[in-house]
Amino acid sequence: MKALKHISTYLLVCTLVVILQPLSGIAQQNSDPSKPKLRPSPTQRDGEHDFDSNFGTWKTHVSRLVHPLTGSKQWVEYDGTSVVSKVWNGRASLFELDVSGPAGHIEGVGLRLYNPETHQWSLNWANSSDGVINKPMIGEFKDGRGEFFDQEEFNGRMILARNGFSEITPNSSRFEQAFSDDGGKTWEINWVMTFMRQEPEIAAPKTKLQSTSSGPDHAQHDFDFHIGNWKTHLKRRLHPLTGSNTWVEYEGTTVVRKVWDGRANLVELTADGPPGHFEGLNLRLYNPASHQWSLHFANANDGTLTQPTIGEFKNGRGEFFDQETLNGRAIFVRFVISDITPTSCRFEQSFSDDGGKTWEVNWIATDTRVEDASGKAR
Repeated sequence: MKALKHISTYLLVCTLVVILQPLSGIAQQNSDPSKPKLRPSPTQRDGEHDFDSNFGTWKTHVSRLVHPLTGSKQWVEYDGTSVVSKVWNGRASLFELDVSGPAGHIEGVGLRLYNPETHQWSLNWANSSDGVINKPMIGEFKDGRGEFFDQEEFNGRMILARNGFSEITPNSSRFEQAFSDDGGKTWEINWVMTFMRQEPEIAAPKTKLQSTSSGPDHAQHDFDFHIGNWKTHLKRRLHPLTGSNTWVEYEGTTVVRKVWDGRANLVELTADGPPGHFEGLNLRLYNPASHQWSLHFANANDGTLTQPTIGEFKNGRGEFFDQETLNGRAIFVRFVISDITPTSCRFEQSFSDDGGKTWEVNWIATDTRVEDASGKAR
């Protein structure tokens, strides 16, 4: 789990497709989709199903140390539910946490991603108050205990952070977060969560966050149109910004699930084509302060989130931008969502190496909504 940088958002839960970000971000990591999936050598442990026992709905109790690394012993308590959903057949999972207590309400999402090359997991966390993915915690399970670490800034100082999973049974488990300001010699626990399995139908209803704005924030539902199941056709330019006009095509499916009542969503894409097979994710998060969305991509080959593409919708068209490196050079990336109808939409990625004066399209995806046997759109 990711250690949160502000105590008010200490939800250390293990946290997110693009419609495939081909060459920037995701696709650079997946430059050879036909490459066989890496498997551990006989001396390496395959941990891709370490979190399988966590799938389901859980009654969740949270204890939080209010002022870590100050000598304070003041704790606050929260109670609520968490739901863990399977992604990539267990090689990733989505964690949704909703708890309340005297100190307020916490709503967060975590994406756990397995890297088959390093045999480690990355735990990525975001809180609905700002919709920002924090630096990942990296680690693995040994002897039934999971430990994950990172270095981060807390109160203006660099510290070490540790997340731990223990006491794991089919119906219960425990999570702890601890900080160290002496290089790991000593650790102070500041966040504890205990989980008891619960049947979904008796889970407590989630508490909805109340808007702090003077009116409804319609932008937080910009992606509601995409919730559901889709047939996806993809086209990818093989060699962007080289003058080449060689494209390859894929056919696949996309499933988009709602998170935070629409203020976030998770996209799962599976596609096949001449270059091979692809499995990708996109976690879209809304920032209520900036009224913008961040799009975070990952693929199953390495289980690593790329830097976000950030933007917004205007007049029914979404535009999202970032700066990345392609072939050793800094470029701009533009991701556009357009032609939106109840049953179809279009996604297009372009690169610019002249500061945005000109753009070359290198990725196109068209989604068509899938209907169930009754003819009703799903």
